[in-house]
Formats: sequence, C-alpha cells, structure tokens
Amino acid sequence: MSDISIDYQINEQIRDREVRMVDENGEQLGIVSLAEAMRIADERELDLVKIAPQAKPPVCKLMDYSKYRFEMQKREKEARKNQKVIQIKEVRLSATIDKHDMEVKAKNAEKFLKAGDKVKVSIRFRGRQMAYAGQGKEIMDVFFEMIKDFATIERKPLIEGRNMIMILVPANNNANN
Repeated sequence: MSDISIDYQINEQIRDREVRMVDENGEQLGIVSLAEAMRIADERELDLVKIAPQAKPPVCKLMDYSKYRFEMQKREKEARKNQKVIQIKEVRLSATIDKHDMEVKAKNAEKFLKAGDKVKVSIRFRGRQMAYAGQGKEIMDVFFEMIKDFATIERKPLIEGRNMIMILVPANNNANN
C-alpha cells in the first residue's frame, strides 16, 4: 500500500566506512566512523538513516524510521484526498444539428465545466458530410459562443479522420466559484 518512492538505507544496510552524522534535532555531530554512528543510534534507541548517499562522506540522520514512514504515508494520503481529479467529458454534435439540440448540449457542457471538468466537443462526419467540414467549424464556433462565459478553448477545432474535435477547459474567471 505504501507509495513512498525513496527507499533509504537504514542501520545495517549502510556499508560506508565513515558518515557525516546529524542527530534527531538536526544538529551536526560531525564525521564519525560507521561503528561509532551505530553505537550512538543504539544508545538513543533510534535508527541510523542514510539521507544523502551522494555526498562525500554520506549524510546519515538519527530518527525513528517507522514513525517517519508513517508520517510520510499520512502526508501522501492527505495530498491524494485534497487533489481534484479532472475528467474529460464528451459532448457529441452532428454536422446537421438543430438549434434546440445544440442548446441542450451546451447546457450539459456548461454543467461539466462548472464541475471543473474538461469538455471534448466532437462532430462525426458521415458519408458525404466530409465535403462540408467548413460547416462543422461553424457549428463548433456557434457552440463555443453559447458557452464562452464558462469555457476557454484549450485546443482549437481540428479534423482527425472523420471527426472534428475541440477541447474546452473551465474559464478561470467563473463568477460561480
């Protein structure tokens, strides 16, 4: 379950001859032999953790490693809880869409944008409609005009195969948020 990406060397895993030692309060104890560092860690009933292996000599700190890992897991869990996951919702239009249908789709897109999600607006061209891709661009422009108070264009309408796709993101200046 742990997502801690850094694996520190602790206690017997450390193989260096001498280390720069820092105590649990952040005070420098100087450069000492590994045996001396282990002795001090045992006396204080703490773990010796190599926090900067690339330094010369490596830096080791005295700490309660299991408590430190618990605190890190707690912090990561809190960070995941507070982050907002942005989803991409899709609104499909057609090259021959009616005004009222477009208004309904615009209301849906507005609802998604207010919720903080991105909206992918797509038009699928069927058969001979590919010859009228310019009409699709006009429909996209009209659709954006309907919801321009709530959205900004992240990706302008582009044709990919038989589809025209535009991506909208919530506007920064939402009066409702």
